[in-house]
Amino acid sequence: MKKWIDMTNDVIKHISANNKDCVYLLLGNYAKSKVKYIDTKKHCVIQGVHPSPLSAYNGFFGSKIFSKTNKYLAENNIQEINWMCN
Repeated sequence: MKKWIDMTNDVIKHISANNKDCVYLLLGNYAKSKVKYIDTKKHCVIQGVHPSPLSAYNGFFGSKIFSKTNKYLAENNIQEINWMCN
């Protein structure tokens, strides 16, 4: 498990360091703890509750994370995401 956590942290650090204008959706407390590996001056970080059945009605529904993501992308001249694709 520790190797998986280390590898995931390294991937987040690499993406943050070598790209710009990425959108990170950190959903749930564990995901939110990863913000320390992201350069928040270069990237958009959207945080929220985990969309599990137990917490979906406690903040996920109505959080507008998908429209917030597309707003950031549009503002930075990046193609928006079609969240409804099949």
